[in-house]
Amino acid sequence: MKANNFFEELPQGYKEVYHLNAKQAKWSIIFTLGSFLMALAIILPCILAVDIVGAVSWSSYSTAIALIVLCACIIAYIVLHELVHGAAYKALTGSKLTFGITLTVAFCGVPNIYVTRKTALIALLAPFTVFSIIFSGLAAWLYFVNATYYAVVIILLGLHFGGCIGDLYTAILLFTKYRDGRLLMRDTGPEQMFYLPEDNCVTPVEE
Repeated sequence: MKANNFFEELPQGYKEVYHLNAKQAKWSIIFTLGSFLMALAIILPCILAVDIVGAVSWSSYSTAIALIVLCACIIAYIVLHELVHGAAYKALTGSKLTFGITLTVAFCGVPNIYVTRKTALIALLAPFTVFSIIFSGLAAWLYFVNATYYAVVIILLGLHFGGCIGDLYTAILLFTKYRDGRLLMRDTGPEQMFYLPEDNCVTPVEE
């Protein structure tokens, strides 16, 4: 089954049609701004749904503990997000993974292979799906239990949505502009390159 999910070499007749480099200044700015706006779009309505000012315990001790928990969870989430990407790629391809982090992006990739469109979509959306379910479920429970940690989880949910902006953008491209089932993707982590047979190619685009 794994052999059907990727190619070790680019098949003959394939040509690059799209190149996304998240480390480029343009995309760093776009993704950072988009991430911030997506996070706010999740956090503000959820926080306003309850009287946080009145419900949260504002004692210095409780606030300090909550902030420590939040910071620890953010760090853990970044690591786990990339591990879920890696788990999906490993399960589907068995190939060697690469992990890294820069000032603007943390990443997991499989730079030595070319994955199918289906494999790419599963790996791209795995963290978004897993953590959306986890954080939404926790938030729904804590809404009735503890306002302080409800706020913590909502912040994590917002940061999660914002942090998935690159994955979601690439997935949207695969769902819209690049729907051809023959498409292959090379994922180095911060860069994704799309390939199609030359009879269906357009002029390569680097963004």
